[in-house]
Amino acid sequence: MKLEILDSGQLADAHRAALAAAGRLRLPLRSRVWQGQAGEFLGAGVGSSLDFQDHRTYVPGDDPRHINWQAYARTGHYTMKLYREEVRPVVDLVVDVSDSMFYLHAKARRSLELIYLIAESALQSGASLAVHPVLADATAPLHLDELRSHRWRDRIASLAPSDPSAPPRLDLVPFRANAVRVFLSDLLFPGDPEPILRALNARHGSATVICPFLADESRPKWSGNCDFIDTETASRHPHRIDPPVLRRYNKAYDAHFTLWKQSARRHRATLARIACDTDLLPALFAEAIPAGALEASD
Repeated sequence: MKLEILDSGQLADAHRAALAAAGRLRLPLRSRVWQGQAGEFLGAGVGSSLDFQDHRTYVPGDDPRHINWQAYARTGHYTMKLYREEVRPVVDLVVDVSDSMFYLHAKARRSLELIYLIAESALQSGASLAVHPVLADATAPLHLDELRSHRWRDRIASLAPSDPSAPPRLDLVPFRANAVRVFLSDLLFPGDPEPILRALNARHGSATVICPFLADESRPKWSGNCDFIDTETASRHPHRIDPPVLRRYNKAYDAHFTLWKQSARRHRATLARIACDTDLLPALFAEAIPAGALEASD
């Protein structure tokens, strides 16, 4: 199954499930101190919200509306009332749209649910959201009206990477400064996690990696003669699977994700692996909440 052949009804069903989950869970945006555009979250600078912060001496050019006239009446000196600025959080959602994310129904649905959940949670929080599909070294911004109207498959199909099986090049994504950066990927590509995590943390970013996975990937039950298909290249690879081969696969799989966990800790990134074989909310409460990728709504 590929994203471009999923019908609009399947996308709409995933969107409805994500909206229901967004009523219970949200991105942990309120625990951060923000800087930037005017909005509803508390920032690190001073501005014009109703949250009083401090006083300072008036200097020419200051807005006279913020002069503390009561203090002037008492002291004869001009002082300024300072207020903590209101800002909008910034969320950059990067979606790995390689075929492995959508090759079986359960994984395709979970990947879609997670895309819509992160997007809706950001928008419901008043955040400034940007969505970037990535396929190896190809990326293009996704308009929010395309996402919500389920017309974004054409944008994905237009991506033309030089090698579809290569790791995603997050250094090509135009990340915004001070953003919460959510990378949605199954992480089933070779290579060192370091370049991806460095890109997510660049320019004071905050990195979260959300990884959908299937039990058949993590602990497969292959036996005998098997015909494997590379989802990115559609090439077929026949193999005979006996117990020693299966043990080597399991060992390599575990080592791959151990490396990701260790690298995420070094970069202070959040990593949550979300099962595809259970309903969405139980899977999120089991993994995303304990990892800190999501939090319960008030």
